[in-house]
Amino acid sequence: MKRILGIGNALVDALTLIPSDEILSELNLPKGSMQLIDESRFADICERQKSLEVKGTTGGSACNTVLAVANLCGEAGLIGCIGKDKAGDFFAENCQKHHINTHLYEHPSLPTGIANTFISADGQRTFGTFLGAASSLTAEMLQKEWFAGYALVHIEGYLVQNHALLRHAIQLAKDCGLLVSLDLAGYNIVEAEHAFFEQLLPQVDIVFANEEESFAYTQKPPREAAQALAEICDVAVVKIGREGALIQRGQEFIHQPPLPGAKAIDTTAAGDYFAAGFLHGLANGQSLASCSELGTLLAGNIVQVVGTALPEETWQDIRRKAFCQ
Repeated sequence: MKRILGIGNALVDALTLIPSDEILSELNLPKGSMQLIDESRFADICERQKSLEVKGTTGGSACNTVLAVANLCGEAGLIGCIGKDKAGDFFAENCQKHHINTHLYEHPSLPTGIANTFISADGQRTFGTFLGAASSLTAEMLQKEWFAGYALVHIEGYLVQNHALLRHAIQLAKDCGLLVSLDLAGYNIVEAEHAFFEQLLPQVDIVFANEEESFAYTQKPPREAAQALAEICDVAVVKIGREGALIQRGQEFIHQPPLPGAKAIDTTAAGDYFAAGFLHGLANGQSLASCSELGTLLAGNIVQVVGTALPEETWQDIRRKAFCQ
């Protein structure tokens, strides 16, 4: 059975380790935020990156989660849009390599979206994202049969600029009997779209947020935020960085500590990988504690590398620990 379907911005990440946060100020990118940028700012950022070492990997929040699910040992699918260019070919080929069932529209003129990702010395990442073709995904493109056979759909909040798309995706998921998982995305996006998220969350079964995002929505500290979100959704996950994660379902509460010994080099995709492990466990009927431990195992490994991909030998070790062999 196909377990997890992702819907999100199909992006290629341009990852840059920065010597100091002065570069963020220079580019007017608030540390830790995700800023949507236009073509002009994108060109300026690319020009600044020429003097720095840049690594390219596939990206996009839901796409990272789906990639991790596919590597973990779960069947996964993905809906998104790419351009007819080298970056789009790179993205599609990576999905094919990992046996992800894709529905990728190729836009005839827009380029594949690029997430310029700046990684600070403390591992925090800051995004200047040019969506390009990724922004062309519309509600009308979604087909009901794409949802059939999945246990749940995972949607990234970065799609929130298209209200109709999110509403229709959730409706199709509900019509097909799927659980709905939503990652709230950047804190600045939650602030800007608070009213829409208020409409959306009562239709969501599992919600993921980091500390800043949960505060932006609830105006409460993490523990109280998890409780508040769990009163709206069946399961609430609040990620609190080096302190791990808080998970609430009804009266059941778990404070999941981080992976022992994990040294964070780059926190890019940490939350996405946590979601992958957690949702994979949930889709396979595991306990909340087991879901949380699996999410932590994945997140604790991805923060120890630069980018959104783990070596195969690491995946083999993870699969053994997760009893996926």
